[in-house]
Amino acid sequence: MVAQKGKDLLIKLDLTGSGAFTTIAGLRASRISFNAETVDVTTLESSGGWRELLGGAGVRSASISGSGVFRDADTDERARAIFFDGEVPDFQVIIPDFGIVEGPFQISSLEYAGSHDGEANYELSLASAGALTFTAI
Repeated sequence: MVAQKGKDLLIKLDLTGSGAFTTIAGLRASRISFNAETVDVTTLESSGGWRELLGGAGVRSASISGSGVFRDADTDERARAIFFDGEVPDFQVIIPDFGIVEGPFQISSLEYAGSHDGEANYELSLASAGALTFTAI
């Protein structure tokens, strides 16, 4: 596998709930992380005193973050509405030469910033809010 372009890792938002996803405007950096809590079932009888974990028992989650230039596009407006209305719509993350992760996410953080001699920018963080699907590409 060859190196992939960072700009090909895309965060997409379903603007209308119709299943048609649009790339969030102005992103310069994006990140997705997957997490699984562990359930420790270690006892005094555990072999050699090593920790034992119960497979498949922990809570799984994903988080997405991104930052970019504020463009005041349709996706910016929709992200603001999702945050202030507390909605949990579907998002997609395209991971180049790997796959597509799709499912409900809540915008847990939305930040805007700017300096007098630079562009307005934003950062957003999303937390998974249900079952996610993965489709290999």
